[in-house]
Amino acid sequence: MALLMLALFMQLILFAPAGRAASEGIHIKSAELKLMDEVYQLNAHLTIMLGPTLEEAVKKGLALNFITEFQLHRQRWYWFNEEIAKVTRNTRLTYNPLLRQYLLSEGSQQLSFDTLEDALAALGEISAWPVLDRRLLYKRYSYVATLSMRMDVSQLPKPLQINAISSRKWDLESAPFEWGMSP
Repeated sequence: MALLMLALFMQLILFAPAGRAASEGIHIKSAELKLMDEVYQLNAHLTIMLGPTLEEAVKKGLALNFITEFQLHRQRWYWFNEEIAKVTRNTRLTYNPLLRQYLLSEGSQQLSFDTLEDALAALGEISAWPVLDRRLLYKRYSYVATLSMRMDVSQLPKPLQINAISSRKWDLESAPFEWGMSP
């Protein structure tokens, strides 16, 4: 009986953290380009889950900066792929303890949320982001679009940057999401 309890306890220890760690991170669920008024606009859905270390850091007032990057390449079989477009946008997530609100800032725009989950959900919704002029594309070629998002550790305070380099707790980055497109 004691051996069975020990085996169950070991399974709990070994597999419980893995389930938690698997949900943490940035996962791109979908992305698409829509042509509107001669400009391709990006719509995407991402899920963003912070680990306990990052959640605690935000709640204590640390700002987290996220970089969303879109790239478009023309495939060439005889040479390296040609970069057609590369666009980035920076979004800052902060917590205001006086108002008890989470703030998302991008440029001069700012949105406030009551919960961290709502702020992360809004951060993961990309809608009508203009990324590409239609005149840059030719109908006879095929293209590969890539979307990614990562936390910018270079914007953390210097003492935390050192910790972020050596610890996976501060590593928050999506896998590149690629899809083909033709004009």
